Amino acid sequence: MGTPSREHIVGLESQVWDALVRGDADADRSLLTGDFVGVYPSGFANRDEHASQLDDGPTMTEYTISEARLIEVSPTAVMLCYRADYRHVRDGRHGEPEAMYISSLWVERDGQWLNSFSQDTPTRSR
Repeated sequence: MGTPSREHIVGLESQVWDALVRGDADADRSLLTGDFVGVYPSGFANRDEHASQLDDGPTMTEYTISEARLIEVSPTAVMLCYRADYRHVRDGRHGEPEAMYISSLWVERDGQWLNSFSQDTPTRSR
C-alpha cells in the first residue's frame, strides 16, 4: 500500500476532529482501532470511551491543526505529531481557546488507515 502522505493522514485526523464537532460517535469509532488507547490529561480511554464522550452531542465547536509532522514508524504505521487549537462546547456555547500538542499513531489494517494511539499534551501558558 505504501506510506501515506502527511496530507492524507492529516485528513484522517481531521475526520476525527470533525466527528467531535458534529457529535458523531459512529464516525469517531470508525476511525479508531478496536485496541485504541488514548492518553489524555484526564487519564486513559479506549475506543468506546473515546466515542462515548459524544453521547450528549458535540464536544468541540471548532479546531485548527498546524505544525503537522509525519514520522514513518514502519511500512504500516505512521506517527502524526501536531498542534491543535480548539474550543470545547461549554454550556452549549464556545468555550475559551485551548491548545494541545498531539501525537497520533495511525496503522494500516486490512487496507485501511486507523488511529490506534493518541496522546495529548497541554501547551504551557505564557
